[in-house]
Amino acid sequence: MAEHRQSRKRRYITWGVAGAAVVAGAGIAAQTSMAATVWPAQKTYTGRAFDTCTAPSLAAMKAWKTTGYYGAAAVYVGGKNRGCAQPNLTASWVKSVNAAGWKLIPIYVGAQPYCQTGSSPEKLTAATAASLGAQDATDAVAKAGALGMKAGSAIYLDMEPYDITNKACNDAVLTYVRSFSKTLRAKTYRAGYYGFSSSSAKAVATAADKTDLPGNLWYALWDNKETTTADWPWAATQFTNHSRAHQYMVNSKETRAGYTITVDRNSWDAPVAIVG
Repeated sequence: MAEHRQSRKRRYITWGVAGAAVVAGAGIAAQTSMAATVWPAQKTYTGRAFDTCTAPSLAAMKAWKTTGYYGAAAVYVGGKNRGCAQPNLTASWVKSVNAAGWKLIPIYVGAQPYCQTGSSPEKLTAATAASLGAQDATDAVAKAGALGMKAGSAIYLDMEPYDITNKACNDAVLTYVRSFSKTLRAKTYRAGYYGFSSSSAKAVATAADKTDLPGNLWYALWDNKETTTADWPWAATQFTNHSRAHQYMVNSKETRAGYTITVDRNSWDAPVAIVG
């Protein structure tokens, strides 16, 4: 895996510890209703998207857009566990990339579980999960807002693989995720979540209690299938109505219009940032 959120070695280790078996979850993704306020209309993108560790240069983005292959790009807006520097990611870059026709997908690399293999600058525990979730969500909104991503935008919380069979740890993670999502919504930002179909995404999709969980699920399942439906691991009734994204390929070194970037490929049918 590219060093998008953590080292390649660590991502494969943690993914292996979490287990690679995908078990279809049951139940309906009943999304908690948003606060009674006036929400901006959702900006949905459906098509191909890429994510890469460091936001590419503006020149590269403009060149890649001319090829028409990708229509959206995910960018790491913040989080203490964000793995790469972002020299290009500024409000001016966001404005220019948006004007060039790109849709942007904000990712926030928040606190990681205490039961996760490897080290992270910020880890959550049962005692800190709720407070960290609110704190990180507040920071995520501030970071996205400073880049020109307005209220109504979706922000995707990045949760890397962990042992979801550790009930105490899994409960702590869900407490953190609920607090993060609830705080986002209170600030009129849509809650999204990136995780692995074998672990972190599975924990959300199969949770018996859906209260305050994210309404949009971006699942990592590296099967090279460009779809959000044919390989969807859980009940077909979950995360419907433009609420799914699928990371289906990683470390794809691609040259387009003279610029080479190593990206992860995604099939997208979910909300993105509102810019402009």
